[in-house]
Amino acid sequence: MNLPNKLTMMRVILIPVYLVLWHLEFPGNNYAALAVFIVASLTDFLDGYIARKNNLVTDFGKFMDPLADKMLVLTAMTCFCAMGRFPDWALVIVMAREFAVSGLRLVAVDNGRVIAAGWSGKVKTFSTMVCLCLMHLTVLPIPTEVLDWVCIIVIAATTLYSGVEYFVKNRDVLNWNK
Repeated sequence: MNLPNKLTMMRVILIPVYLVLWHLEFPGNNYAALAVFIVASLTDFLDGYIARKNNLVTDFGKFMDPLADKMLVLTAMTCFCAMGRFPDWALVIVMAREFAVSGLRLVAVDNGRVIAAGWSGKVKTFSTMVCLCLMHLTVLPIPTEVLDWVCIIVIAATTLYSGVEYFVKNRDVLNWNK
């Protein structure tokens, strides 16, 4: 297993660590969970950079990297949803997009194609991770409710846009006419 794939797997391993820190009650647990979330998020950008720079892109990485991203952000969103800070409808939009794109990728693989993450998907992932980091912060000059809604709108909009783009760019995979 090459370094980028190891970093991807590290992101998956950090998810339960994040959850434990989120749920433990001690002063600063939110910031400890945030630190783990940031490290996990940074592995996403680092693994892709190393893979492209050193020609280490693998089909495993193309498959597992987006899956690890989904697992990480959905875990954080679910935690915020349980707190009442992330609405269930926004969580459903994100989950529906992720399931739909994953389904599209499965159909593509069945047809001998691998669909790698596109730029809009990368923008969606980056903006989602940044927004979730901001939502962890409790000491900001703006009210938490305002920050939460700005983040929810950014996450929902980038999620919808990238989901539609994946289907438009890869519509031939679905064989609509057969």
